[in-house]
Amino acid sequence: MNNLPLSALFTDYYELTMAQGFWKQNKDTAAVFDMFFRRQPFGGGFSIFAGLDNLLETLTNFSFSAEDIDYLKKQNIFDGAFLEYLKDFKFSGDIYTMQEGSVIFPEEPVLRVHGNIVEAQIIEGIVLNQLNFQSLIATKAARVWLASKKGSIMEFGLRRAQGVDGALSASRAAYIGGASSTSNVLAGRIYGIPVAGTMAHSWVMSFDSELEAFRAYAEIYPEKSVFLIDTYDTLNSGINNAIIAGRELKEKGCNFGVRLDSGDIHYLSKEVRKRLDEAGLEKAFITVSNELTEEIIGALVKQNAPVDSWGVGTHMVTGGSEASFTGVYKLAARQNAAGEMTATMKISDNIKKTTNPGIKNVWRLFDEKGMACCDIIALEGETVEAGKESRFYHPSGDFRQFSFKPASVREMLTLQMKGGERIDKNTPEAAIKKARAVASSQLEYLDASYKRILNPHIYKVSITEELKEFKMSFIKDNIDQTQK
Repeated sequence: MNNLPLSALFTDYYELTMAQGFWKQNKDTAAVFDMFFRRQPFGGGFSIFAGLDNLLETLTNFSFSAEDIDYLKKQNIFDGAFLEYLKDFKFSGDIYTMQEGSVIFPEEPVLRVHGNIVEAQIIEGIVLNQLNFQSLIATKAARVWLASKKGSIMEFGLRRAQGVDGALSASRAAYIGGASSTSNVLAGRIYGIPVAGTMAHSWVMSFDSELEAFRAYAEIYPEKSVFLIDTYDTLNSGINNAIIAGRELKEKGCNFGVRLDSGDIHYLSKEVRKRLDEAGLEKAFITVSNELTEEIIGALVKQNAPVDSWGVGTHMVTGGSEASFTGVYKLAARQNAAGEMTATMKISDNIKKTTNPGIKNVWRLFDEKGMACCDIIALEGETVEAGKESRFYHPSGDFRQFSFKPASVREMLTLQMKGGERIDKNTPEAAIKKARAVASSQLEYLDASYKRILNPHIYKVSITEELKEFKMSFIKDNIDQTQK
């Protein structure tokens, strides 16, 4: 099941007006587009690539219905012949991408689209919409997970997410990034994510006493009891009643947990742990929630707060301090009048918005310990060889450069869709598990300095000498043209 709309109307209006223009000029013109992003979210040192499986599945069914065509006809701007063309529209191009779950960095292509220029333009919106949001949330989840020292993270942001699809996509992306469970039951069914939950304050308040509420819950769910102990007074009633109900569960051979959802988490968790241990309930666990961020979790872990699991909602599923992921989709090459593929390049007054021309690959370079040291953007056909020292350059084309001899290399972009058909098709559950494993393994070979929550080291993304010279020639030709 895919939770995204399948209509190809899920695109920006100007994509369709440009598509009609391309169609009138030459609908079969071949083109190559890159997706990359400009900066790391959250001031971090890495991002996690997510949303790919949803995107590929959507593209296999991306089409215009009869109702869609009627709607476009009413806009009084599209020719009848173009609308006839759209009736049979289906993406038929090739897509190369990094593996879903990959650790990614600014400026490098994470996805490359080959197709005719009409279809490649129409899919821009869905590519960016799907990959930008899920990459943002997967990155946030990975930061939370790392801050907890790879602890148990429950994502429970459904009620704060941006709509139904926002909630489902966020649950999926959070699991890829490191969350171990979700409160979103539909996401659990679709993607096979373990579901989890405790109780709300309304459960406690619906009984005549807190103890009665805990006992009732324990009777119904003896193997799954987590008592919310801050409805009235955490230390003067909540923990006392949880201990009474917990001892009764222990006599039945069952364990339980308590949840803190307010107050000074550091102080309260230590006091609660002390009370539980004194009561002989050393195996009882503590879970906490309440507007948690990676910074708060990191501080609590550093202070040795005795927390066993973390419930993170709002700041995980919305991106918290970061509203969006900065992914963009740019033309890298097109077919010229002679039928040959020729590189294109956006040359901007803002050097950060100047693109790298041509069809490109990305190579990840490793040292002798198997740790990733840098990513290299190279022109198609170039190879970066293990055991050979080469010089690489800053992607902005300035004077910064370095030499490196990698112990091993890995080509990062692989063919995922050929002629509009997926190379490998997994179930949603299998796809998310694979992406989660990729994220976990790639974070392992990334040095801790790049994973710091605050002031991380900047990972090198560089270009080859051939690409540097090619880019400089584009810029020089542009200067020469403007001075004529």
